[in-house]
Amino acid sequence: MLKEQVLQLLDQALDKNKSLFLIGFSIIGNNQIRVIIDGDNGVTVNDCIAVSREIEHNLDRDEIDFSLDVASAGVSEPLVEIRQYSKNIGRNLKVITSEKEVIEGKLADANDDNITLQWKAREPKPIGKGKVTVSKEAVLPYKDIVEAKVMIKF
Repeated sequence: MLKEQVLQLLDQALDKNKSLFLIGFSIIGNNQIRVIIDGDNGVTVNDCIAVSREIEHNLDRDEIDFSLDVASAGVSEPLVEIRQYSKNIGRNLKVITSEKEVIEGKLADANDDNITLQWKAREPKPIGKGKVTVSKEAVLPYKDIVEAKVMIKF
């Protein structure tokens, strides 16, 4: 009952700001509600407050006791929604494929079916000694991505 009610209120809150979308939702223990959101243009504190208010102000604490936590997706968290890839075009990603291959590169493109990563690699010269820098590119379907994280460089 509580889960359906919260999901309905969450849908209403996200309908009010179409740039926001749901990343995670859970209710654990003594009605501890946890909502994780992301946005096409990022998530502000005010976005979290608006979503929180939409849920909290429409639940009756006299009927059920609960705690509510609304947060943005953390920078160290994996990308889980296709919309997250589009907003990270131009950033470096570390991707683990279903073949256990690890690829780090710049996210050059993201569409409804796959992503395109680009990177530079040092490879042996075709003739002679030494190495040469070559540009590489991989097109990865979402179904082949086990995990993808944005790589933060300082």
